[in-house]
Amino acid sequence: MQMKNNSKWLAAALSVVAVLLINWVSGLEFFRIDLTEGKVYTLSDGTKQILKNLDEPVTLRFYVSQGDDNMPLPLKGYARRVEDLLREFKAASKGKLVIEKLDPQPDSDAEDTASLDGVQPQSLNTGERFYFGLVVKRGEQKAAIPSIVMQRERLLEYDIVRAITRTASTKKTKIGVLSSIPVFGSPGMPMMGMPPSPKQVFISELERDFEVVRVSSSSTKIDDEVKVLLVIHPKGLSETTEFAIDQFILRGGKVIALLDSYAYFDLIPTPQGMQPGGSSSNLERLTKAWGVTFETEKMLADLQFMTGKGNRALPTLLTLNETAYSPTDIATAQLGEVLLAFTGAFTSSLTSGLKQVDLIKSSGYSELVSKEIAMEKGEQLATIIKPSGQSYPIAIRLEGQFKTAFPDGMPKSAANESASKSPVVKADASKGPASKEPDVAAPVSEVLTQSKENNAVILIADSDFINDNVAVQIQEIFGQRIVYPTNGNLAFLQSLVDQFAGDAALVSLRARQSTSYPFTVIREMETRAQQAYVGKIKALEENLQKTRESLAEIQKNKSPADSGAILNAEQLAQVENFKKTAAQTSQELKSLRKDLRADSEALQFWAKVINIALIPLLVFLTGLGFYFWGGRRAR
Repeated sequence: MQMKNNSKWLAAALSVVAVLLINWVSGLEFFRIDLTEGKVYTLSDGTKQILKNLDEPVTLRFYVSQGDDNMPLPLKGYARRVEDLLREFKAASKGKLVIEKLDPQPDSDAEDTASLDGVQPQSLNTGERFYFGLVVKRGEQKAAIPSIVMQRERLLEYDIVRAITRTASTKKTKIGVLSSIPVFGSPGMPMMGMPPSPKQVFISELERDFEVVRVSSSSTKIDDEVKVLLVIHPKGLSETTEFAIDQFILRGGKVIALLDSYAYFDLIPTPQGMQPGGSSSNLERLTKAWGVTFETEKMLADLQFMTGKGNRALPTLLTLNETAYSPTDIATAQLGEVLLAFTGAFTSSLTSGLKQVDLIKSSGYSELVSKEIAMEKGEQLATIIKPSGQSYPIAIRLEGQFKTAFPDGMPKSAANESASKSPVVKADASKGPASKEPDVAAPVSEVLTQSKENNAVILIADSDFINDNVAVQIQEIFGQRIVYPTNGNLAFLQSLVDQFAGDAALVSLRARQSTSYPFTVIREMETRAQQAYVGKIKALEENLQKTRESLAEIQKNKSPADSGAILNAEQLAQVENFKKTAAQTSQELKSLRKDLRADSEALQFWAKVINIALIPLLVFLTGLGFYFWGGRRAR
């Protein structure tokens, strides 16, 4: 008996020692098991690569107020999650990352350091202040995140890694922006009802990482120092400027072009104020040479990705999810929702040497419709759409060796503008040295006929998706202007720029933006039901039209004796028959709606039951199994 008691005390002591040892070891080395489906709490491959390649120590100063009264409770919980993330960063850096946690109390040295580092206090409604920010320091270079806010939690990893990469170089990559829309802001024209407009958020975001320069829409040459050219709604672009873009691509420059069949935010002044212009844009000379067609007179309508339901359904306002994205491209992996309004689509028959990668595409329940039809709303448009069964590319990347879209050389307009500047040099990378033609002048030193190496161009069939009204929300929080994304639109464009600007490791960080997963099966089920619903509406309308035609025919052929009557017996019978048909069809539609709701709600219910109850049930059954197994062994 004494030995049994001693064994119990020994087991208890060993358990205490084991717990203390585990806590001590965990304090030395940060360790976490991530069982979430999307690996939400696991550092992305891009982060690990950047931290692994650090060539010198980097210090992260984490400023957070520790007082009980200075910070709201939700932010305290968020601060703990931020600290856990920083510990993961430190573990992945293999000793190259140093974490310093500072508590900037009033009138303390830490508060002075925070001010010098550019971290400003945030204010509560009560007037009390607290600090919650981060600074990255590498040698003499420094990058700050002045305010960490919960609204950007999904982008926190990217924000931190971007700050780390910004300290690696003293010179920023140059990004050119050519746009017919005032993305850099505008003083407006008050006399014409056009108010001033601020700089678009995506421009401000790009300026944090790159040197962003404006490129004129009448340019004859793109600066050689520009690495990536962002072309936004190139409305009415001249042949000369398209030639400049053509030569930029052949020299190795990267182009991201946002074309549009209906640019809603290309506003025009009217007596009633600013109104959507709905203008179209294309790079027709270039896309034609590449074998890509973009129809500016048609828009994409999609019954599966349409926003809203019933009379509020908008088949031309698309809410896309992961089923629309390329699963293998790091720019679209787990991008979350993307919102597109009045977008177009591409068709292609590529020229030799090029291949196409579809980054975003529509569902099979889509169709290209004319602009007139696309302006219809709700069920009116849904009844018109006839799904083609094919998916239309919305965003594509062309890769390979590009050939010039100007095989006859420089356009005459460009040559005439600079006839006295310098001689043209026609060059073909595959045919050795270039030869001069002194009789013709040009503003460039050589005219290329094909790219020297493989290159890439990205085409997107919409320009409205990066507008502030679509992509972000701007709020005043604790006295500061905070911008946070409402969807994956801004992240998608920034990912593409990061990829082309040479920091490809940053692109994979965008995959951490969304922790929600849409019910794609339910969405497709609703789309199929919508198709049946649309068919019944169409049948009802055809019934109505036939009845009206019959009534007109009866009215035309009625006898003179019936001329004074409003409706004769035959007409009344026709009307009564139509009423019965309409009532029957209406009842069928109600039944269809009811069945659709029941199926959808049942599927959602069981999905929630499985997700919420399955793990506890498995744990319970496992424990029960061990209990009976242990009892059987004891017996």
